Amino acid sequence: MKTPDDAAATAMSANNAVLIPNSSPLVSFRLLFMTGAASDPAGKEGLAALTAAMVAGGGTRSLVYKEIVEAFYPMATSFNSQVDKEMTVFTGTTHVDNLARYYELISAMLLDPGFREDDFTRLKTDAMNYLKVSLRQSNDEELGKEQLYNNIYAGHPYGHHNTGRVSSLEALTLADVRDFYRRHYTQANLIVGLAGNYPKNFPATVKRDFAVLPAGTTTTGGASNFFTPKLDAGMHIDIVQRDTRSTAISLGFPIDVTRADKDWPALAVVASYFGQHRSSNSYLYQRLREARGLNYGDYAYIEYFPRGMFQFTPDPNLARKQQIFQIWIRPVPIEQGHFVLRAALYEYDKLVRDGLSREAFEATREFLTKYSNILTQTQDERLGYALDSRYYRVGDFNQYLRGQLATLTVEDVNAAIKKYLATNRMRVVVVTKDAEALRDAIIANKPSPITYNSPKPQEIVAEDKIIETYPIDVRPTQIRITPVEQVFQ
Repeated sequence: MKTPDDAAATAMSANNAVLIPNSSPLVSFRLLFMTGAASDPAGKEGLAALTAAMVAGGGTRSLVYKEIVEAFYPMATSFNSQVDKEMTVFTGTTHVDNLARYYELISAMLLDPGFREDDFTRLKTDAMNYLKVSLRQSNDEELGKEQLYNNIYAGHPYGHHNTGRVSSLEALTLADVRDFYRRHYTQANLIVGLAGNYPKNFPATVKRDFAVLPAGTTTTGGASNFFTPKLDAGMHIDIVQRDTRSTAISLGFPIDVTRADKDWPALAVVASYFGQHRSSNSYLYQRLREARGLNYGDYAYIEYFPRGMFQFTPDPNLARKQQIFQIWIRPVPIEQGHFVLRAALYEYDKLVRDGLSREAFEATREFLTKYSNILTQTQDERLGYALDSRYYRVGDFNQYLRGQLATLTVEDVNAAIKKYLATNRMRVVVVTKDAEALRDAIIANKPSPITYNSPKPQEIVAEDKIIETYPIDVRPTQIRITPVEQVFQ
């Protein structure tokens, strides 16, 4: 039996495959195409996602989708897609006893899709409803996070939601889907990911079967137009007007650092210390929720993390050439939104000014050294991270992170803070009910005192007096109100 590290070494040996053979009776597939929403043609935003949905959620030429679902049912399995800017991945797991039948079905879905008009209509409607209903009207936190990305990447290939825009989805045709599939689902874009106790000759079978795809050229792997956004100086605030009972706040700016860069581990320590996702030990959580009881979650990220309100760890295969530093605060009572925005900026400025103490650095480094194992605790997750490591060329993720953390110093971390996080180009998105009142209060620098249901320590009371008048340095021309109906339109 191979150890995970031995398997990772095997995974790194092939140019167009990541293979992790082991003794597990489950076989995991991650069939990754190096294409995604960044490859959507202008005016056809959402085409990559709709194409993937047609493959994973439609039928083949010989089977309608209902028949495929019925065939999956006794095997207790499924086949799913995930689309990001540069990656489209199809995932599924089956017991090795069902491997032949399962592979027969999913290979037909990928290589011989039916592209039926009824599937197209159903899935296009689902995509538009996701943007118009699920995001705009039902999920303030994800709405704010995605609008922040849209604002930061305006005019960039990343500059629209992965699902697309409502107006462009409405105009897409089945012919568009067929054309995107033909252009981008190629051998050059494909990396085959397999893990489990599959037969020794199975990868060769997959390689032979998928050779029917066009040869093609890599779509996004070396794209030169993934430039770092050049944002105007000064803070810009976008207040999304929505009839909601709470306020969601997202703040961020681009960072020219990815997992491939030497300073990434240092920034990973910073994000974990300041706002580790779903951690009650992180600094921002302690200051806003524990000390003040203001809201539920206060988190920070240096990599794209969609669906964060539904899960504890990020999904793999969201690798990108460009990332942002982001703070996510959710949900906040309407009347406290102005104070919490100030509090977030106050704490962020302290982070940039003071950095991490040696004690905080050591504790965070120890946590991250162990946390990497949580990210890769399942076979499917290990396979996903192995594919991402191939993209970033960093080797086995756990070995890479532990090795980098072992030699990292608090001086390295604080130098990275000064280098990457000291910015005058902060972008803010606030989703709230009374947008005009908040805008006017911010422009006027109106004090935003806060009251509590129970007494607070004197330290908190004194700090609140500073925060309630903490300046938000934004000009009237740099703050706007966006009706929610215009977001993702």
